[in-house]
Amino acid sequence: MRAVVFEDYQTFPSLTEVEEPEPGPGEVLLKVAGAGACHSDVSIYRTFEKGSPGAERPPFVLGHENAGWVERVGTGVSERIKIGAAYLVYGPIGCQHCRQCVQGKDTYCENAATMPYKAVGLGRDGGMAEYVTVPAHHLVPLGDADPVEAAPLADAGLTPYHAVKRALPHLQGGGRYALAIGLGGLGQIGVQILRALTGATIIATDLRADARERAEANGAVTVPAGDDQVEQILEQTHGRGIDAAFDFVGAGPTIATAAGSMAQGGALSVVGIGTGTHEFSFFTNPFESYVTNTYWGTVSELWEVVDMYRAGQIRPEVERYSMDQALEAYRRLESGQVSGRAVVVPGQG
Repeated sequence: MRAVVFEDYQTFPSLTEVEEPEPGPGEVLLKVAGAGACHSDVSIYRTFEKGSPGAERPPFVLGHENAGWVERVGTGVSERIKIGAAYLVYGPIGCQHCRQCVQGKDTYCENAATMPYKAVGLGRDGGMAEYVTVPAHHLVPLGDADPVEAAPLADAGLTPYHAVKRALPHLQGGGRYALAIGLGGLGQIGVQILRALTGATIIATDLRADARERAEANGAVTVPAGDDQVEQILEQTHGRGIDAAFDFVGAGPTIATAAGSMAQGGALSVVGIGTGTHEFSFFTNPFESYVTNTYWGTVSELWEVVDMYRAGQIRPEVERYSMDQALEAYRRLESGQVSGRAVVVPGQG
């Protein structure tokens, strides 16, 4: 079968032939309906070096946002998993025995250092292929929902949902303000989640005018980039500041913008992995505000994300690419030409 393979560090992936996988005990073989191309993939093959934080040893098939139809099952798989039914894949894979994993928090597995991989598509072959094997207990049923459109929910939906859910105490009550920085795949869904779960005024910012327009269509007030960006954000809050900020980029300048916009007691969640840093000072940090980071989310939260999707509360913006166009999808992603989420559809001609 054809697959997009991460061959070596700091090397653009290849579209090549690999063997079709077989499901092991407790696993299923999915015929891939769609696999999302994520900026994390770009970091894997473009940025990370051997031994650096976040690096996964090549080679493996990319793709950690996956949905598809069950083709075959391995031994020990529950009869509740139906052949031919559509499922969304929860990507993280932990040891399944520690205190975090038994709560569905595979992302924070206490034995992660001893695991051979982090997730489907992160050290283990992912879904940027015609078929992929995944643990059966990591499947979330989609019913009659379109699995191609749903595929980005596995990360671009789950990651902002987890970050927003953790910050909800800061957004309770009237007169609250939320800030979304970076309006790509995660940021656009993040705006939709904030609108669905809170009554806060949502302020959003991005370099691209078209991205800001899409956020406005989803209920956000937008601010363009520029030297006075922080001043414009604070003006929208009448000088009070932001109660909960979500940086979906994670670069130095974006973290600085978010930190400079915070209200006392506010929370800044750095969601993007742009390798930026933040300098803390007692006299410059708003009192009792803090900076945190988040990583993906739990499997139970992915069920909740799918519920929101099926209810029409969130909707990924999907650009479809055939397997022949998979490498072009990554090139366009790197150059900032993708609006929303690029999804590779192996069955598309």
